[in-house]
Amino acid sequence: MTSKAILALLVLFCVFLTAVSQTKPAAPPQPQKASDDKDDDVVRISTNLVQVDAVVTKDGKVVPNLTADDFEIYEDGKKQTITSFAFISNVPNSTGEPPAKEKPTEIAPAPRLKPDDPRRTVALVVDDLGISAESMHFVRRQLRKFIAEELQPNDLVAVIRTSGELGALQQFTNDKRILHRAVDRLRWNMCSRAGVNVLPRVLRNPTALEDPELNCGGNSYFQTVKALRFILDALGQLPGRKSMVLLSDSLPVESQELKFENEALNTFPNTVMFTGLLQKLAEKAIRASVVIYAVDTQGLQYTGLTAADNTPVTRATMNARTNNLLSTRSYLLWRRGEGGELIARQTGGFQVRNSNSFQLDRILEDQSGYYLLGYRPTSETFNRRFHHIKAKVKRSGVTLRTRFGFFGVSEDEVRPTQVLNPTSTNLALASPFGAQEIEVDLISFFTNNKVGESMVRSFVYIDPRGLAFEIVEGGRRASFELHGVIFGDNGTVVEHVTRGATLTLNDRDFEHATLNGMALTLDIPVKRPGAYQVRVAARDRSSTKIGSAGQFVEVPDLSKKRLAVSGIVLGTRDSFSGRDLNEIIDRPGTRNFDPNSDLHFAFVTYNAPSTSSLVMEAKLFRDGKTVFLGTEAPINAGQTDPNRLLVTGWVRLSPDLEPGNYYLQVVIIDKVPKSKVVPVVQWIDFDVVK
Repeated sequence: MTSKAILALLVLFCVFLTAVSQTKPAAPPQPQKASDDKDDDVVRISTNLVQVDAVVTKDGKVVPNLTADDFEIYEDGKKQTITSFAFISNVPNSTGEPPAKEKPTEIAPAPRLKPDDPRRTVALVVDDLGISAESMHFVRRQLRKFIAEELQPNDLVAVIRTSGELGALQQFTNDKRILHRAVDRLRWNMCSRAGVNVLPRVLRNPTALEDPELNCGGNSYFQTVKALRFILDALGQLPGRKSMVLLSDSLPVESQELKFENEALNTFPNTVMFTGLLQKLAEKAIRASVVIYAVDTQGLQYTGLTAADNTPVTRATMNARTNNLLSTRSYLLWRRGEGGELIARQTGGFQVRNSNSFQLDRILEDQSGYYLLGYRPTSETFNRRFHHIKAKVKRSGVTLRTRFGFFGVSEDEVRPTQVLNPTSTNLALASPFGAQEIEVDLISFFTNNKVGESMVRSFVYIDPRGLAFEIVEGGRRASFELHGVIFGDNGTVVEHVTRGATLTLNDRDFEHATLNGMALTLDIPVKRPGAYQVRVAARDRSSTKIGSAGQFVEVPDLSKKRLAVSGIVLGTRDSFSGRDLNEIIDRPGTRNFDPNSDLHFAFVTYNAPSTSSLVMEAKLFRDGKTVFLGTEAPINAGQTDPNRLLVTGWVRLSPDLEPGNYYLQVVIIDKVPKSKVVPVVQWIDFDVVK
């Protein structure tokens, strides 16, 4: 069969695939931990090995050149013999220089990560149930700066709120665009136990409105703890050493909250201790190889009288009342951070206090590398009691931090049950790493049809060598499923579709498909505009092997009549013979191009102003550097629908381009003087092969 016939067969299969029934799950897919052993576990508490991680720093920098002879490790005060030792670097090919700052229009899509890539894995947990409205402003500002200036391409990061529905695992990404949008969505929660201001005002006649938590049930602390447990469970699914950065105004060790009534200091009559809950969190973090860093987002505060305080002060009482206010407010600030300090110290991290910058760069540097120290436990180790761990380094001038200890229970006793195949599919959809049993590639982009329906269209490329073809009369047959999920704000599932099909190929078609792969089309409707993560998993029904891939997609709000652009489709000159994007995208092209060839692309602009003079500028990037800058090309508006313009173009690939991954950036600009049309940017990646 010819290549054109193969293409027609695959297009026919895509049409059949789209026609299969669509299902939406009753509950979003949630990851569960598998029971098979992991070679990259950091913290191990087994019958033949206790292994913990330790960070050694000097002047705030990780010290990487120590040997096992430089360390001593103790369990309950008894020195242990170090039987295993290693230094693990989380920063690939680090030069020690901070990453270059990027312009907002030049933030390229991030490279794809594999589970064995060196990286720093960071969960930025914003406790909006414990942050004041005053502090939330500074949290957003510092997180934006941290993401823009400190993160490197291999850093795997999530921005997670403790309120609302959680889908923690699927939020981890190295795409700065997704992280910036997650920060932009951070808002003060009216049910926050921290209230509007960091420090409570002195009130003569306080009302219930001064304590918003009481109006929302008064259980925000337990909701925070529940969310932290869920996030730690999700972090346990990721390989290697991870970290949780907890940003909160208020995580005390007891529920007692200071109040100022009638110029006196009062407390709640009932005090609930949270020490046990926090220690269980620390134990869960230790088992999941997670280090917790606590950031007290209260920052530096003025604790004296302000204009917001409603209290009469005379000369006779000024000094006494001012001193009392200074001491009680200082005590309040200190006590609110006790819980964060406890879980950070017990898991090998540290707490940041009295800092308006939050020292996020220091936290990230602390995760650049770590040591693994292991010893053989004794029979007394697994007596279900808490065992203190202490490690020492013999060199002077350095600082060592490690886990506080662990309970004497082996990993076999606390290991969860093995996941079933459907859960494995959900895990592949939620994981930031693509499942590798079946090779899957993905191009996902926004498109809008002529009746105004928005959707995310995905070209799914599958290597049939990962499928279990069986020999049948007339050729070979394989049966598989495609699962597509769109994740929205805070990891929630916006849409979930499942397609299934059985494909039969004769021997010639099978050989051609094996050499060239299979291209499938999967459409997922999107009802609301926003920034989304698209994940697609292919599961073989016979072997249960799974492959997955993901991509960031932004769906614009076309109802606002602002200039917008669909995703970019790549292909050859022959594949762009249609007059409509839907005709073109029914024949998906490749993303592999040879040097000294033409890279053809197409997209659609929406809501172009009738008086505008739109031009297109194409750029090629590799490793953040510009390798090609095209000239401005006018966009032809001579089409039947000026608000829906099909745009095609091409770039000549230089013969001296090195093989590897590249990005095509297309910028749409209105050249009318003093135009109010905001430039629109779109990206797509491709590979140059030889």
